[in-house]
Amino acid sequence: MSKSKRGMAVAVAAVAALVMFGFVMFATTVTRDVPHPEQRADGIVVLTGGELRIAEGARLLDMGWGRRLLISGVNPKTSRQDVVRITGLGEAKFDCCVDLGYWAQDTVGNADETKQWAERNQFSSLIVVTSSYHMPRSLAELSIELPRTRLISHPVTPRSLRNDAWWLHLPTTRVLIAEYIKFIPTAARLTASRILWPFGATSLAGKADVHAGRM
Repeated sequence: MSKSKRGMAVAVAAVAALVMFGFVMFATTVTRDVPHPEQRADGIVVLTGGELRIAEGARLLDMGWGRRLLISGVNPKTSRQDVVRITGLGEAKFDCCVDLGYWAQDTVGNADETKQWAERNQFSSLIVVTSSYHMPRSLAELSIELPRTRLISHPVTPRSLRNDAWWLHLPTTRVLIAEYIKFIPTAARLTASRILWPFGATSLAGKADVHAGRM
């Protein structure tokens, strides 16, 4: 084997090892159960994808952790009464302080929808509620759209991920791999944006840990 081919093989092996190490760290972090920080914010945003996320966001609103709640990416087929039922909030509290976003269809759309809502309400800090495996990518997309907003992560851990030996369960491993693959380009975009605009970086409260939510 020539030196150039040998060097290329070493480089490929190094990149593969780095990607594998990154995935293990990602999977370990998003399946870890650690307590949430008790931090209040101007608003609370729930990125839809499961009833547990909505119920947790509503609980935080009811406890006064934020002034308003945005539920982003609501299925157009889901009625207002269905959402009221899922939140467990009374009609008065719901009418007062809950906003429904129907047009976001993915995480990029969630970030755009959240940006418009936060700017309309002049919020400078947000509690972000989504599934634990989805939180890293969600924070990255939101950081790109809201570079001066303080983001506080408040993940919920789906029951399917509540297993210490996630690598022994193929469906769980598939979910984690798929999310990690989606996260890599988003993280790269965030890194590039911070290099180009270093003074507009979002403050990510608790960004070193991905916390497991209450069910």
